[in-house]
Amino acid sequence: MSSSYRNRIQEFKVALGEEKIDLKALRELCFGGIPFEGGIRSLCWKILLNYLPLDQTLWDSFLKKQRELYTQFLKEMIIQPGIAKANLGLSREDVTMEDHPLNPNPESRWNNYFKDNEVLLQIDKDVRRLYPDMAFFQRPTEFPCQLILDPQNDYETLRRRVEQTTLKAQTVDRNRSGVTNVSSPGKALNLYPSNEYEVLPNGCEAHWEVVERILFIYAKLNPGIAYVQGMNEIVGPIYYTFATDPNKQWKEHAEADTFFCFTNLMSENRDNFIKSLDDSQCGITYKMESVFSMLKEKDVELYMKLQEQNIKPQYFTFRWLTLLLSQEFLLPDVIRIWDSLFSDQDRFDFLILVCCAMLTLIRDQLLAGDFTMNMRLLQDYPISDVHTILTKAKELQDSS
Repeated sequence: MSSSYRNRIQEFKVALGEEKIDLKALRELCFGGIPFEGGIRSLCWKILLNYLPLDQTLWDSFLKKQRELYTQFLKEMIIQPGIAKANLGLSREDVTMEDHPLNPNPESRWNNYFKDNEVLLQIDKDVRRLYPDMAFFQRPTEFPCQLILDPQNDYETLRRRVEQTTLKAQTVDRNRSGVTNVSSPGKALNLYPSNEYEVLPNGCEAHWEVVERILFIYAKLNPGIAYVQGMNEIVGPIYYTFATDPNKQWKEHAEADTFFCFTNLMSENRDNFIKSLDDSQCGITYKMESVFSMLKEKDVELYMKLQEQNIKPQYFTFRWLTLLLSQEFLLPDVIRIWDSLFSDQDRFDFLILVCCAMLTLIRDQLLAGDFTMNMRLLQDYPISDVHTILTKAKELQDSS
């Protein structure tokens, strides 16, 4: 570790050691990248995403309250209606019409349960594929959710729920000669190639299951937006950062802390996910066009070339902007970009600068390429050194 890096860690320790954190000074420090050592990044993100109060003396009571609130959400959102585990020799309670799966009342708990399952299946499909080039999300967490896994409780894991829902749809399989073949439950559970997802033993949970629960609870608490594909790509890096925190007492609560930080980030970013707002001032179309307006201001020749080739911003900036570049780079690089993004007061304005920097850095290739070559470049961005991109974005910011 170089002495300049050691000094940098020291600067962060001093800034984070203040009883009342100076947000402006911390932002400036974080903009140049946050060290992972000692859980510094994880802590800074919690402050930058407006989760932790700036007054450190309030942290303990605040965190206790938030984590209890999250446990409450788990109890209210993940319980399955009308199903009690037959523990302690108790039989299943009598089912009333009120609580019957065939109750036609749209307000019935079962009706909501089936509706939730549709959202859950979409989340499940997405979180199982999170960062497939890394083993992390498939590995078991050190801190599985005891509330859900305890056989004494009335809860089932979401993975089990997905398996049962998919199982019901798959069990009866008519073959071509008209013979109905009811496959054995064991076979129907083979929803994914066996080598791809190792089934963890009872009492264990993979990290992707934790992410699934966070997204499911978010969808339940925000019915106006619920779950939109791509949210998994935003929660993934936050959860990874918190769940690999070297400090055990923080790491243990990675799930609850990620939930609240993700919710705060989404409150700033959610308009990008709401289709009806696409063409409003706060919607995604306006932001995509902002990338091109800025390009026109900074590099009119490149702007004209893209216009000439009829390359519209929505062809590539839609993904860049909605997913905060999480699909364009490897996870460590995404995390580094987010250090700067989260520390900028106008984080989404800075994101537009980063997108513009990405275009100007490949201007020679774009000016020389035809439509097909350029679309390929933009959809599979060729530069992997994010330091160069962030430096360029800062230059553009300073020159405006």
